[in-house]
Amino acid sequence: MNKVKFIYNPYSGENSIVNNIDKVIKIHQKHGYTIIPYRISMKFGIEQAFEDFDRDYKYILIAGGDGTVDNVVNYIKNNDIDIPIAILPTGTANDFAKFINMPMEIEKACKQILNSKVKEIDLGKINDKYFVNVASMGLFTDVSQKTDINMKNTMGKLAYYLKGLEQIPNFKPLKFKVSSKENNFDGEIYLMLIFNGQTAGNMNFAYKASLDDGLLDVIIIKTSKPGDIIGLLFDMFKGNHLDKSSSLIYYKTDELTIESDEGIVTDIDGEKGPDFPLKISCVKRGLKILGIENK
Repeated sequence: MNKVKFIYNPYSGENSIVNNIDKVIKIHQKHGYTIIPYRISMKFGIEQAFEDFDRDYKYILIAGGDGTVDNVVNYIKNNDIDIPIAILPTGTANDFAKFINMPMEIEKACKQILNSKVKEIDLGKINDKYFVNVASMGLFTDVSQKTDINMKNTMGKLAYYLKGLEQIPNFKPLKFKVSSKENNFDGEIYLMLIFNGQTAGNMNFAYKASLDDGLLDVIIIKTSKPGDIIGLLFDMFKGNHLDKSSSLIYYKTDELTIESDEGIVTDIDGEKGPDFPLKISCVKRGLKILGIENK
């Protein structure tokens, strides 16, 4: 039997997956797969989804946003489950799914997954946790953690923007020490992003990012004159290339360390990340995935 473990978050985004479960099952049955669904919630976590796991499972289908994907990836990596994942982007934030060009329409996404071949792509690691898209620290990075789940589900991305506006009074420099073989920085910053993916909040920050180059894209927004920061933020929203700004450092590395005594939280794919100090690395081709179109 060819089985697919289907892990879905019914609360992701606008609950779109709930009305499309039959479509997911129907398309897979046509291709000779049996869908074994598991509904995650506050009461039933990821670990229980794998209680019946055996060698008949061919891949893990995940319906949710970046946070849901991140939680599943951490579980399979920590439990040596070496089969591919595939993503149905049904969350509020689907940055990594967009990076790999997954269609937002469920039927198209399923067909793309079923017609693809397994590809090995890079994976980020921050201390003892993995991340698929981005690790961040500084201004705005805990917006997702602070945004009420009901607000996310009813207002979508607008909920993030409204919560972000609340943080503007806290706009202050943060002392960071960043070390890598490519670049060392010891000074004040507003924001730092380490990408395995390419976008955050649908904004194309890490436009040089690659799926399998074995490198992470590091972006540091330094403290500078108010006018320079406003101009940089304007460029960010317009999607302009950012590495020409004197307020920004952009480089690639396979490993870096970050130290800070600021007492701020870190964020990985919308979930709370580990405390400082941080050791961040790229696990080259550390994740098997379906759905990337063959070229």
